[in-house]
Amino acid sequence: MAFGLVRPKVDLELILPAFNEERRLPSTIGITVDHLSTRPWTSAVVVVDNDSADRTRDVVERFARAPVPVHTIGCSDHGKGAAVRRGIATSSARYVGFADADSATPIATLDEVMALLEQGHPAVIASRRAPGARYETEQPSLRRCGGWVFRQLARLALPDVADTQCGFKFFDGPLIREVVRDCRIDGFAFDVEMLARLERRGHRVTEVPVTWCDVPGSTFSARRDGLRSMADLIRISTAR
Repeated sequence: MAFGLVRPKVDLELILPAFNEERRLPSTIGITVDHLSTRPWTSAVVVVDNDSADRTRDVVERFARAPVPVHTIGCSDHGKGAAVRRGIATSSARYVGFADADSATPIATLDEVMALLEQGHPAVIASRRAPGARYETEQPSLRRCGGWVFRQLARLALPDVADTQCGFKFFDGPLIREVVRDCRIDGFAFDVEMLARLERRGHRVTEVPVTWCDVPGSTFSARRDGLRSMADLIRISTAR
């Protein structure tokens, strides 16, 4: 494991935003490192500790001798969006993206994602609603209802993207680093803002279908985060 913002340049950096993830993070890092270590690209994992109050940083130290470098950096600005942007902005990788700490999207999805990025696609995201996708484990009914409302509002900004909220998104590195300079949303609608700004620059977002599994332990709270996310989506759809 390595600390600091200056990291060796690699083909791919995979960012894991983490807020109090000491329980779920070890498995996710292990699965990710195992997969990346067998692939032909040079790569690294970057855990962005979003001001955790638990032992998230101690967990990352277990991977000090992993076959793929595992870096950790801090982010004192609260919010998943702030953590992801910090990881992207400090990266020098040719391709960079992020995944959730719960491994809800199979890491093997990365193989198709990287193939598309290398073909020149600027943004490739996992989708639970693209043709061929399926849910292995459904979300609870309340989350599904909230997700439906979120999707309707997200379509105001991204009418051609079926699933903006699957937490597995990868990009051309130089392009997304330029885009995130103008991004301001720290909450759970942050990736809608990123994708909308990409499309407004004329770059198409490519969706790949996944077999997705709901994993307990999300930090999203409908009561705390729901209204804020809805307001952020309206801001994104009216921004120019």
